[in-house]
Amino acid sequence: MQRRLNPVYRALNTPLTLLGAERKLFFFALVMGAAVFNLLHTFLGGILIFALLYWFARWASGTDPQILRFILNSSKAPTQYDPMKFSPAPIRRLRRV
Repeated sequence: MQRRLNPVYRALNTPLTLLGAERKLFFFALVMGAAVFNLLHTFLGGILIFALLYWFARWASGTDPQILRFILNSSKAPTQYDPMKFSPAPIRRLRRV
């Protein structure tokens, strides 16, 4: 019996990015830069905010392209017991009367 080969195209598995940053993070950086420019009337401030947020978006996309989804969904997950976080339980000694 001959083995079946299924071609997998790389373009189907790559994240959608703009200039190396995930699309939603890139547009967030762009909108925040435009908002600073419109609100404070400073072109340099808008460029600075955009550059800072764009650098963060590239770093986050390089770390994990789905990091935005993880961050947004983490608030919905229930808290779990963490054995490394020590919180002493209150203990009372009862005296017999």
